[in-house]
Amino acid sequence: MRKFFSTQYSETAFNVAVLVLRLTFGLILCFYYGLDKLRNFGHLQNVFPDPFHIGHRISLGLVIFAELLCALLLALGLFTRFAALIACFSMCVAEFWAHKGHVATMNGMLHEQAWLYLAAFFAILLVGPGRISVDGAMGK
Repeated sequence: MRKFFSTQYSETAFNVAVLVLRLTFGLILCFYYGLDKLRNFGHLQNVFPDPFHIGHRISLGLVIFAELLCALLLALGLFTRFAALIACFSMCVAEFWAHKGHVATMNGMLHEQAWLYLAAFFAILLVGPGRISVDGAMGK
């Protein structure tokens, strides 16, 4: 029981926790958001938000890159900090530009997903991929 209330942790527990964080948020972002945008590219390419005035199609392509490719890289633990930085930037744009920083929408529904993803990807950016990753196996 004393171990349960201890603030110490093992390196194995840390690495498993980072793996669970990477897999959960990386795969959910990839399969629920990235793949959906890729499948609907033809429909979205002319109506997708363009916050940086670079074109709807390019903005959509960059979001697909962040939500599909970078999310897969995060799940694998490959180029983890780079992928986490791109994902953090994408979630910041989603939250502060698209949702304008509001937690509740006009109909009262919550849209905290961008905050959750931002927090998870920022944590991964800070701590790195852990040893149970491609980066960890390569000794990066």
